[in-house]
Amino acid sequence: MNPTDHSNSSDQGFFGKFAGTQATNEFLKGLWRDNPVFVQVLGMCPTLAVSNSAINALSMGLATTFVVTMSNMLISLLRNFIPKQVRIASYVLIIATFVTIIDYAIQAISIDIHKSLGAFIALIVVNCVILGRAEAFASKNPVGYSILDGLGMGLGFTFALFCIGSVREILGSGSLLGFNFMPEAFEKWVIMVLPAGGFFTLAMWLLIFNGYKLKKASHE
Repeated sequence: MNPTDHSNSSDQGFFGKFAGTQATNEFLKGLWRDNPVFVQVLGMCPTLAVSNSAINALSMGLATTFVVTMSNMLISLLRNFIPKQVRIASYVLIIATFVTIIDYAIQAISIDIHKSLGAFIALIVVNCVILGRAEAFASKNPVGYSILDGLGMGLGFTFALFCIGSVREILGSGSLLGFNFMPEAFEKWVIMVLPAGGFFTLAMWLLIFNGYKLKKASHE
């Protein structure tokens, strides 16, 4: 059976008839092998727009992780009850519900972060990472695997955003998570906190990530 297709095991319990290593693989694939940003190159709008600082990147990543995990769980639970003709509309409605929850949660935690993320919180609804996991995975697999898939993809997305946001903040502001640690003589690269800096940093990380994977594959 395909490792990401457990549709035939839907009546075998929380994880179907598989567990252990298979469940671990479903979680880890999003962190590295199928990372949504560095491998699949998805969700570029928030990746480039809110990664001008590490705290913004981390906040957006964690918000997305919550939404993709919870929507995967609910869609998996309801997959046998949602008519195929309206499945996309149903998925969007479910995703929008969790986006509304996280929107209010961010406002309650930090108004400054909410203002920094702005409209991009609401745009999580149309993030192709979330809708893609709903259609390609959660609608076909047991709830346990769907939760692990959502967590893995969400944390992989968070990891990628944090990598990009950290580099941009260090070079563009001379700080990381608000803590200044660069010497006073350091010349800040203002372009790194501008939109162009997002493209440069993403390209750099894609080069490093894919270069490492090619080097590793050549030694196997």
